[in-house]
Amino acid sequence: MRHTRIIVTHYGGPDALRVVEEECPEPKNGEVRVRVLAAGVSLPDVMAREGIHPETPLVPYTPGWDLVGVVDRLGDGVSKIEPGQIVAAMPISGAYAEFVCLPQRELVPVPSGLDAAEAVSLVLNYITAYQMLHRSAKVKPGERVLIHGASGGVGTALLQLGRLAGLEMYGTCSSRGASAVSELGGVPIDYRNQDYVKEIHRLASEGVDAVFDGIGGTHIWRSRKALRPGGRVVAYGLTGSLRGGRLASGRSGRRDRFSGIAIFALYIAGGWLLPGRKRVVPYSIQTLKRLRPALFRQDLIALLDLLQQKKIKPLIAQRFPLAEARQAQELLGKGGVIGKIVLVRNGSSLESGAA
Repeated sequence: MRHTRIIVTHYGGPDALRVVEEECPEPKNGEVRVRVLAAGVSLPDVMAREGIHPETPLVPYTPGWDLVGVVDRLGDGVSKIEPGQIVAAMPISGAYAEFVCLPQRELVPVPSGLDAAEAVSLVLNYITAYQMLHRSAKVKPGERVLIHGASGGVGTALLQLGRLAGLEMYGTCSSRGASAVSELGGVPIDYRNQDYVKEIHRLASEGVDAVFDGIGGTHIWRSRKALRPGGRVVAYGLTGSLRGGRLASGRSGRRDRFSGIAIFALYIAGGWLLPGRKRVVPYSIQTLKRLRPALFRQDLIALLDLLQQKKIKPLIAQRFPLAEARQAQELLGKGGVIGKIVLVRNGSSLESGAA
């Protein structure tokens, strides 16, 4: 049996993506073959394609951090899981494919009847939001928070989960994303036409309790200025290094991949040493998953339960068929996307666990 997958042939722009057809992979001992129903398209995918993400694989590789799919075949030594069961996983790479083989320990059961595109949104975006809120910032009801990129995939997740946590929320976004931010309970701040630091101090005089910053670099220090004394910036991304889906420097390759990490370290140290008790707290979903895999599983199960209860509703920006992965990444790279872009099997407008 043959299947389709996407590969990154070299570090660079969207033209680095290729569609290939090949023999279906066979599960090894302890592995499960999954027929992918939905794979998320994320900024880490774009950054890895450019060669600047810390998790960038060697080329050629198949991108795709997160997936939801159906158990198709079991390798030797696999038990307590059945073909036909719906599962979710965060392999970090490999999800842009019709079939993928993964270790059984990586799979988390998904309740039947959920929309696969909505369910896959939980794996990277909502776990990131949930863990930053409750494990990094340790928010409390009534606290004020500022969310950068509030209309994006992680931003809308932070807004929905922040509303459940009883937070007062402000969100930077484009004018196009303002209505989505308002509908999710946040006060939109147009970052193109407003100085968000001045706006925060106008709206919440002494500042906010927490800022969630996925932009990185010098932007982290500016976010710190929006804090009240004792507040914290949760820094979780380096998207400021991208412009229009390409490196701001115009260079591709892995040579620059650790420069942003050094800046993180400098700001974390500064947060402790400088007056004002305004800390910078780093967050990395993959690091926490490796150190505490049980927490990742526990948090994803909790989020799937919230989705099943309709307490959260991921915003799906657009669904693309797998073969249109390049167009999907191009759209994400342009910026201004409201919600999550998802690759779905056969390009269907609706894929659910029953598919």
